[in-house]
Amino acid sequence: MPEMLAHIAEIVAATELPVNADFGNAFADEPEGVSRNVKACTDTGVAGLSVEDATGREANPLYEFSLAVERVRAARKAIDESGTGVLLTARAECYLVNHPEAFRESVRRLQAYVEAGADVLYAPGVTKREEMQGIVSAVAPKPVNVLMGSDTGLRVSDLAEMGVRRISVGSSLARAAWTGFIRAAKEIAESGSFGGFRELVPYGELNGFFQR
Repeated sequence: MPEMLAHIAEIVAATELPVNADFGNAFADEPEGVSRNVKACTDTGVAGLSVEDATGREANPLYEFSLAVERVRAARKAIDESGTGVLLTARAECYLVNHPEAFRESVRRLQAYVEAGADVLYAPGVTKREEMQGIVSAVAPKPVNVLMGSDTGLRVSDLAEMGVRRISVGSSLARAAWTGFIRAAKEIAESGSFGGFRELVPYGELNGFFQR
């Protein structure tokens, strides 16, 4: 965890924009550890952080319901005691761990996380419009974050109409870049063609983009 905190602090120092930290499971199982580590994360200067209910263990991929709720409550208490006003996002990882009743269990957990003090609710992995809408309605008026990791046919305006308040893209932009890299490299290796370089952004334009 010290390395993670150092990376977070470095990112915070590098920009004037508010930074949200994906803080995993807060690097602890028990509420006491969550509280201690969340407090350490608030000390980095972040504007927000998320705590998830995935254990990282294949046999029991989600924390038991009551423990998961207590973990969010512990994170809330730690933030309140820090006086920083850090935004707390509580994540229900049901979709990502292939829970057999992912939608129903996500709603159950997210509603409980509202009561435990979460500011924002997040069920990464949901892709169906009706389930996104269902989650938004279930925790209203609390804001919901939606992960767009693939082209589902939905647009930003569609999410806004549903009442989604925050959108994440996760690793998708990086994967889009690596997809182009892999396709172009394979084309060179397999056919000797440089066709994968068509319509590339010019070097100078890239430099200008990052300088802005």
